[in-house]
Amino acid sequence: MNTLCNHEQLARSPSLRRNLPPAKSFLWLTLLLIAATLLTSRAIRAEDNPYASNYQAQNQGNLHSMQANPEPQIFSGTRRDEDNINMLENGYDLMGLSSFEAEVVPAEQAISHGRSIQADSILVYVKKAGNTTPASKMEMIKEASRKGKALTEKDMAVDPTKYRYYATYWAKLPPPVLGVHVIKLVPRSSAAESGNKETRPASSDGVRVIAVIHGSAAEKAGLLRGDQLLSINQEKVQDAAELSNLVRKYRGKLVQLQLERQNEPVQLEAQL
Repeated sequence: MNTLCNHEQLARSPSLRRNLPPAKSFLWLTLLLIAATLLTSRAIRAEDNPYASNYQAQNQGNLHSMQANPEPQIFSGTRRDEDNINMLENGYDLMGLSSFEAEVVPAEQAISHGRSIQADSILVYVKKAGNTTPASKMEMIKEASRKGKALTEKDMAVDPTKYRYYATYWAKLPPPVLGVHVIKLVPRSSAAESGNKETRPASSDGVRVIAVIHGSAAEKAGLLRGDQLLSINQEKVQDAAELSNLVRKYRGKLVQLQLERQNEPVQLEAQL
């Protein structure tokens, strides 16, 4: 890239360009045209990458790797929900996802898109799409023959195997102050209005802890997944934004955490 840039600067230089013979001037112009063609071809290939064209960002904060030029690690996912929690607990946050159907797509395309968005890790899930197999196609053809239905070349052809691809892209976060991921709880009335009297409505107070980052102040304090964090130093926590504000307020201090665990009140201390 630096070489091409230097060539371009050389071709643009008025003083040097006047001293170049016509043949060499043509050579520099040809090199520039080739470079432009290569760059255009690369852009087209990037657009044809289904991981890139079907990518949906899930984070509003322009989240990306803390490394300048990360080389994403790619893994085969198993269970999405559990994998997501494991990634959160290991200090990652979700950047975005890609979902599409296609024939065989090389894993390198997922990695290529990961590099372009500066992801640290990629989880890819692949399974066969549809139920059409050579055997089922043959049964369809036999049934058509029994009924005297005319068959076309399309009917006789075996459809290429397609797969459902689902990929999640993750960035490693800096060391957290508290170290929890939370969601806002539904109001008590929402569960009560559902008509299910046997299920006790979840409390709408505080926030539900969905993941505790390993090695964090929250884990050291004893917070667990599923806890309802109600307040910090008697200041109520009603949503994730309030929690972030309180964590910043008490950073570096020992705080009291009031929470509810399996419908029982619990108090913990955490060093932020």
